[in-house]
Amino acid sequence: MRDFAVTLLALGLLGAAGGVLWSLLAPRPPYAVTERGPVLADPSTQALIAADGWFAVVTGGLGLVCGAAGYALSRRGRPLAVLLGLVVGGMAAAYLTLAVGGAVNPGAATVTASGQGVPLVPGPLKLTAYGVLVSWPVLAGGLFFTLEAVAGYRESPLRRPFGGQDAYGPLPDRELGGR
Repeated sequence: MRDFAVTLLALGLLGAAGGVLWSLLAPRPPYAVTERGPVLADPSTQALIAADGWFAVVTGGLGLVCGAAGYALSRRGRPLAVLLGLVVGGMAAAYLTLAVGGAVNPGAATVTASGQGVPLVPGPLKLTAYGVLVSWPVLAGGLFFTLEAVAGYRESPLRRPFGGQDAYGPLPDRELGGR
């Protein structure tokens, strides 16, 4: 339970940092201020798609880092607890990244659209493709599982089923003309 809780706490802290990083990297969509309130100035803007892409890059990269670190640190402990912590904590961290990234605005947001006399303001940072929320837990758990499978194969006695010998006996010596 301790390994699970520590993994969950670490991913929560990384989720908040990931939200700040996503807020720094992702562009804001332009909104026009009208008498009815803010309206999306350019419905064909690529800023909405770019925000989803940057979210996937940030959370996917953090997921890979967490998966590798979790595997390295769990070699002497309980790998199942760490794997579950990576998956559950990855989902929580992705939601925390979304919440923190949408709430903070540490950098200057640039707005690119033709205003036509209407003042433009940077809009809120949000996701339009919610499928990218699973990039953190999927990549963290997938990398952990892959590293565990490779290590398990290397340590397996089934890797050399004939006691370390070739199944067909020793190979002939080519220098002596053996066939």
